Amino acid sequence: MALKILEGCTNCDMCEPECPNQAIYYGEKIYEINPDLCTECVGYYDTPTCVSVCPVDCIITDPNRVEDQDTLLKKFEHLVLTDKI
Repeated sequence: MALKILEGCTNCDMCEPECPNQAIYYGEKIYEINPDLCTECVGYYDTPTCVSVCPVDCIITDPNRVEDQDTLLKKFEHLVLTDKI
């Protein structure tokens, strides 16, 4: 499952530097997450670091991008092998 940042984002700049996949970027109004790069930190950490540092709890699992742990691990491996990270 990729993560998604909701409109309640305050642009506090906490999440972007925490993302090991560089999936978080500043969008038009708030930070956004590239779902093709988001592995929910699988391959790096036990839990998503962006969620743990978000002061307003506006990062959720994207209901439109449901992926199981195996899929997330394969995505991580692909990103590492293709030097996308």
